Amino acid sequence: MQKPNIVFILADDLGWADLSGYGAKDLHTPHIDALLQAGMKFQNFYANSPVCSPTRASILTGRYLDLVGVPGVIRTNPEDSWGYLSTKTRLLPLILKQNGYHTAIIGKWHLGLELPNTPTSRGFDYFHGFLGDMMDDYTTHLRDGKNFMRLNDKTIQPEGHATDLFTQWAVSYLASQKGNTQPFFLYLAYNAPHVPVQPPAAWLAKVQAREKSISEKRAKLVALIEHMDAGIGQIIEALKANGQYEHTLLVFTSDNGGELVAGADCGPWRGNKQDLYEGGIRVPMCAVWPGKIAAQSQTAHVALTMDLFPTVCEAAGVNVPEPVDGLSLLPLLTGRKHSVVARDLFWMRREGTLHYNGQDYYAVRRGNWKLVQNHPFRPLELYNLAEDPLEKQDLASRERSVYEELSKALRSHIIQSGKVPWQKPE
Repeated sequence: MQKPNIVFILADDLGWADLSGYGAKDLHTPHIDALLQAGMKFQNFYANSPVCSPTRASILTGRYLDLVGVPGVIRTNPEDSWGYLSTKTRLLPLILKQNGYHTAIIGKWHLGLELPNTPTSRGFDYFHGFLGDMMDDYTTHLRDGKNFMRLNDKTIQPEGHATDLFTQWAVSYLASQKGNTQPFFLYLAYNAPHVPVQPPAAWLAKVQAREKSISEKRAKLVALIEHMDAGIGQIIEALKANGQYEHTLLVFTSDNGGELVAGADCGPWRGNKQDLYEGGIRVPMCAVWPGKIAAQSQTAHVALTMDLFPTVCEAAGVNVPEPVDGLSLLPLLTGRKHSVVARDLFWMRREGTLHYNGQDYYAVRRGNWKLVQNHPFRPLELYNLAEDPLEKQDLASRERSVYEELSKALRSHIIQSGKVPWQKPE
């Protein structure tokens, strides 16, 4: 049986409602919308974290982020860096590589700046992208005046808008795999629409001409997203032109919710990026696999980004290594009979500055109940998401038994994660 190619496309800080396929009225994303129509669209999909590095760690390990040493953002400044990816954990690219795949990452890595935590040292055969957290400018590609653009282990200085570069490099990679019998895994991680919001001028002008009443801030973000969508359209076109599309499992999602101050729309949900309220962790997601996943299918199933690790493994015919916290979604995606496993779901984040002071904060969901501490210096709050999806009525004082049960589960998780270091060893 032919192993499928895997293409995983990750947006950066894309709000739940910042796709026309998720309800946006002032934004046109025809290519991502086409993916939503070509496969299964998720209504209740969650990022493992409300910020970048931790979710990326969960994607590539299938584990809760604090169990692999990445409770917060890994930054270029060691004094403000809150994670160190565990070298004891095998990443998805390595597992696929050991099972016959060629593995590539194009775009944003954000899980380490030096050995042993660089892409090519953690299982990727090929890396063309950006090691760091964010770019100070989409065209200079620097972070704090330093160049983190790499071709494998070589420093490069490419010219052009980062979104265009990542798209071009992905198209070139797909062309290099044309006709090969070896399957490939392409992890394409855009840095759009992360701040600074810098769309190409022509894309901004197009949005402003079309949306007469749009604010400049919102217009810039819309243009940046539409520009990325056009790039994704080029990826889809390349897959089809190369004869790869029909044999590819393609996944699209975001690493966390959008940032409201940047003009994002997180839908009806409370909060945004950095929050453990729904707006910070609910993200758009779809999976496409021609002939395997029914077109125009949808699901209300609750899932997290860490579930994509075992999903990809199962699709590739690879045994899922232990330990893994995620659960494969492949039976759901392919319409096979599957049982919904009851499980507690955990979120957390550690952050610096005077606002957080190096402390962490948590959320846990059990069924429709969600216990959330949205800031390390605030009390835990309890919500029933079935009756109160917008998290308006705190039931912590009224539903004490539920509060205590979820608190106990959270404490157990914290004890487990406390065994895992999150700083670079001496």
